[in-house]
Amino acid sequence: MTSEPSRPGPEGPPPAPELRSDRLLLTPYVAADEADFVSLFQDEAVGRWFGDGMRSAEEDRALFGRLFSIVYAERRFPVWAVRHEGRYAGHAEIKPSPEPWLDGHEIVYGLSRDSWGLGLGTELARLLTEYGHRTLGLTEVHATVDAQNAPSVNVLKRLGYTQAREVREDGGGRTLQFTWRAAARPLS
Repeated sequence: MTSEPSRPGPEGPPPAPELRSDRLLLTPYVAADEADFVSLFQDEAVGRWFGDGMRSAEEDRALFGRLFSIVYAERRFPVWAVRHEGRYAGHAEIKPSPEPWLDGHEIVYGLSRDSWGLGLGTELARLLTEYGHRTLGLTEVHATVDAQNAPSVNVLKRLGYTQAREVREDGGGRTLQFTWRAAARPLS
């Protein structure tokens, strides 16, 4: 992983530094990414795993707008457009967990269907975890995953994340909390 140096402006560092791995480039979103962002979140195979699940296209467009008006403007946490071979391939972020039962930072990511099966999920999760550990100085990085999302569970286990908790949701589902600890094991 390499992180491009950031030049602080009057308000501080950029909202999301550019990150690179062997095959991925993570950049802050730009206005031209809106259609790709909405399309990613509207694909049920992807969007159902984000937050509380599927939303309307209007809600996803509003969410995209809040990336600029709130998340980037207030420098809350880094959020990236994921690019592979020069095209939009997904979404990534690392942020303080919104879950009341989890005190710490968690990674959030999703890849477009045409990016599945290439090992990019593992590469992306590794890149986010390294950023959390090396750049943010976190000794623990978390991920919360729907128990039915087997591909994400497998990615996290492959990287050395261990299941720390299982939370029963009001609707009957189960959310699994995974944690990577710097002291326990280097990234696989």
